[in-house]
Amino acid sequence: MSIKSSQTLVEEAQKKIQSLSPVEVKSLIEKKEITLIDVRDIRELWKEGTIENSKHIPRGMLEFWLDPESSYYKANKIKDMKKMVLFCAIGLRSALATKSLIEMGFQNVAHVDGGFDALKKNGFKVVNKEKK
Repeated sequence: MSIKSSQTLVEEAQKKIQSLSPVEVKSLIEKKEITLIDVRDIRELWKEGTIENSKHIPRGMLEFWLDPESSYYKANKIKDMKKMVLFCAIGLRSALATKSLIEMGFQNVAHVDGGFDALKKNGFKVVNKEKK
């Protein structure tokens, strides 16, 4: 049996989605045109922190939290949300997540090329994520 590799899935996703550089993201944040969404696992946020003012929607729950017909729907998560710009650790999960949201019908969505690592390296403020 031959399966499609995760790398192939990411490469295919990247052809269909908008990727933003950290510099572009910084400019859009300054203009208040986007909502930054961290799709990493909560344990990653506890360990490494997250980008200041980003929202956390874990990758495993993204489609469910944003689907009004899902029993997991979180209207408060998308209230007042501008263009959604997703990021993960290095940009692989967020590429797949962005493609999934586009397939759901979301149009105003992109991801950060290089993810959290690239944002940190480009001077984005990292804040601690408290355990609740």
